[in-house]
Amino acid sequence: MPKKYLGQNFLFDPSILRRIIDVSGVTHNDTVVEIGPGHGRLTKMLAEAAGKVIAIELDSELFKKLKDELKEFNNIELVHGDVLKYPFDEIGPFKVVSNIPYYITTPIIFRLLEARKNLKSMTLTIQKEVAERIVAKPDTKEYGVLSLAVQYYAKPEIKFIIPRGAFRPVPKVDSAVIHLDTLKKPKVKVHDEKLFFRIIKAGFSQRRKTLSNALKPIAKNIKELLIDAGIEPIRRSETLTIEEFARLADIVKEAEPEIGSAS
Repeated sequence: MPKKYLGQNFLFDPSILRRIIDVSGVTHNDTVVEIGPGHGRLTKMLAEAAGKVIAIELDSELFKKLKDELKEFNNIELVHGDVLKYPFDEIGPFKVVSNIPYYITTPIIFRLLEARKNLKSMTLTIQKEVAERIVAKPDTKEYGVLSLAVQYYAKPEIKFIIPRGAFRPVPKVDSAVIHLDTLKKPKVKVHDEKLFFRIIKAGFSQRRKTLSNALKPIAKNIKELLIDAGIEPIRRSETLTIEEFARLADIVKEAEPEIGSAS
């Protein structure tokens, strides 16, 4: 019986599972992490495609069943635990291929990005709306903090949509398979990452306000700093590219070097 509090929606169609593996680019040379293997259907297919599979399952009942279900595979390491606490820095280079729970999608993505030194790519089945926010471009309603935070570290692409009817139990929304290649270095160079993300969060916390009003908590003279950065103060955050946010952050840092130490 699927547990609602764990966000369990299982995907059984082998053709869809095969397509997920195909777009992931997994080879026999790869170590693959699967988060929430569930009944092990994708896990088995990954074991045939990859060199090693590390399957992390939080549900105690499923973990016990998986131990028996996967015992014939010598290249699967089954882990009972919380993925947010898993020591990814200890496993060397890896890829992630997973159908992850909707309710914890963003924390999982950011936990994986923290391990980006070893993370080569992620191929995730997630809520369609969240995938659209991740890949969103400026001047769209989906564009926001999540778009910029992920695109700073990775190159995301929606590969295909999975209708809700393909899952059991059937969720209320459709899903998307999104592939993210980890960038070797961030998309833009900034002098102070903490300040860069503070400005982004402040700007999007009040989307309807102009930048000169939304960013007043960052610096009192923000209007002048926006002009110095070549950004019209009457613009709104959703119109700025990641490059413009980076330029503004550096201008602010140069004008007020102590500002990055603020919380």
